[in-house]
Amino acid sequence: AVPAAPGRRRPRSVWDLLYREAPELADWAAYFASGATRRAAAQAGLPNAVTDAEAAELAREAEVYLGVVAQLLGVPYQDGLPLGSGEQAAS
Repeated sequence: AVPAAPGRRRPRSVWDLLYREAPELADWAAYFASGATRRAAAQAGLPNAVTDAEAAELAREAEVYLGVVAQLLGVPYQDGLPLGSGEQAAS
């Protein structure tokens, strides 16, 4: 990471940094930043922090986001595993 220049405020999150440094991804930064409170609640193990539908939507959007970033970087991208595959592997 590059230290912030003197007199410049450091970004509060990676999404703030993305918004500032890659304007073409600003909509994605806003989308993921908007879920930070729910993500923190889920990571803390709070019950009902997110619904199954919300988690599935986030996973789908994250896959789309990774594809967009790969395209911007000019690198190949392979879609992730289908949702639910981790549960099958764990059983």
